[in-house]
Amino acid sequence: MLFLKGLLLGLAIAIPVGPIGVLCIRRTLVMGPINGLVSGLGAATADGLYGCIAGFGLTAVADILVNQSFWLRLVGGLFLCYLGITTLLAKPPAPGPEGSEGQPMTSSLLGAYGSTLALTLTNPTTIFSFAAIFAGVGIMEAGQNYAASGVLVLGVFLGSALWWCVLSATVNLLRSRLTPTRMRWLNRVSGGVITIFGVVALTVRG
Repeated sequence: MLFLKGLLLGLAIAIPVGPIGVLCIRRTLVMGPINGLVSGLGAATADGLYGCIAGFGLTAVADILVNQSFWLRLVGGLFLCYLGITTLLAKPPAPGPEGSEGQPMTSSLLGAYGSTLALTLTNPTTIFSFAAIFAGVGIMEAGQNYAASGVLVLGVFLGSALWWCVLSATVNLLRSRLTPTRMRWLNRVSGGVITIFGVVALTVRG
């Protein structure tokens, strides 16, 4: 039952479209479904790590991250602005077996995973969300049940990963309809949206 709750929570956390979702959609369309999926798994990994911090009562780690939330938000916002601007200015890639920017596929996948992992980790307030969720299902109490926490965290990670699998597979169905002109507009729109998310992260406190 806890695993099912975690699975549903992971889906609920991942489904809302934010900068990571926009990145994954754009990368799926431009670089292929594997790149989009790996990008999503970076975010799912970060969700799992924050779930571990909340679920296993690692308050010292949580306090450090929350106390440094300003700098983390600053780094994350700047990184989003950088990704947004580079996406906005990117030219439609030439088709080929390598990444869209001439990188070997392995390098491209590592970069995709690492970038979304880093971006998700720069939002330490996620810990509060997980703490509230775990408290709601009754496992953040005295005499904490670490086995239950582990099952819930696993469910959260797999639920999040499941969403990215579904999203990348669905978006991939549209790849055949992309012309160079449409891809150019895709870069402009997705780059603009990601940049807006970055500006919001830099200007809004919370």
